[in-house]
Amino acid sequence: MTDAPEPRLKHYPVTFFAIVMGVMGLSLAFHGAAPLYKPAAAAGEIVLWIGIGVAALIALGYLAKAIRYPGMVAWEWNHPVRLAFFPTITISLLLMATALSSHNEPLARAIWHVGMVGQGLLTLAVINGWISHRAFDVGHLTPAWFIPAAGNVIVPIAGADFGYVETSWAFFAVGMMFWGVLLTLVMNRLVFHDPIPGRLFPTMVILIAPPSLAFLAYVKLSGGVVDNFARVLIYAGFFFAALVLAELPKLVKLPFAISWWALSFPLTALAAASFLFARLEQSAFHQAVGSVVLVVAVGVVLGLIWRTGLAIARHEICQPE
Repeated sequence: MTDAPEPRLKHYPVTFFAIVMGVMGLSLAFHGAAPLYKPAAAAGEIVLWIGIGVAALIALGYLAKAIRYPGMVAWEWNHPVRLAFFPTITISLLLMATALSSHNEPLARAIWHVGMVGQGLLTLAVINGWISHRAFDVGHLTPAWFIPAAGNVIVPIAGADFGYVETSWAFFAVGMMFWGVLLTLVMNRLVFHDPIPGRLFPTMVILIAPPSLAFLAYVKLSGGVVDNFARVLIYAGFFFAALVLAELPKLVKLPFAISWWALSFPLTALAAASFLFARLEQSAFHQAVGSVVLVVAVGVVLGLIWRTGLAIARHEICQPE
């Protein structure tokens, strides 16, 4: 007699919210391309509403898990890798607010406030979890730990337009500080310790996100001016993109996991940053880079949607670790 299989809802992972980030990020990338390519505006609208639908479905699924299996949510919170993915929930709200701001500002403001407060609380809680937890070792450290820092620098992208300038600067400062700290730790781990496990290797692409998002936020806070520090940020994003490209042969050999969605959002952030630089500085080079990255991001998101659907049909996900 064999044991009955555990309900799949019990193993519904918080990492599913990375899907929302990828889709919402794609909407913002299309929005960034719209001043240069008019059809991108319509594409951004379509992706926005798809993203809202996906966000609702994933949130309902995780809420059902939290009600039915609160112990499994606690297990994820204490997991050395999954802990860093909890801010994907509030990041998704911040991205949604940013994308909605030109359609329904009162609703976007309300969502932004929830996302901003939640992001602040989760940042404190996650960092407290890191420094008070004594079971972590170097092998638990991956680029996914950038997620809480990246979430903080998303706050100003809409917050500055909403008039919350000081709040936006405060989140930007915290995000940049922890990006610097975590970048040092992650590079130490990558250079001097064992390679990242294959299942988590796609999180390497997250290296692209913090400088790309920081560029968008800093330019917004600076009134649309691309100064020397802004250039440092975007070219750091370009460098990490080149570094990830050099690791591409390793990536394509890996089996699919939900962590593959880590590929999507950083690419969309880099595309949006490139388009903003191109528009403000009239740079054909940056427009070309943004165009190439956007095409790649669209291909990645479509491929991930197909592969995720296939994994669901094959019962390859929501399985015990």
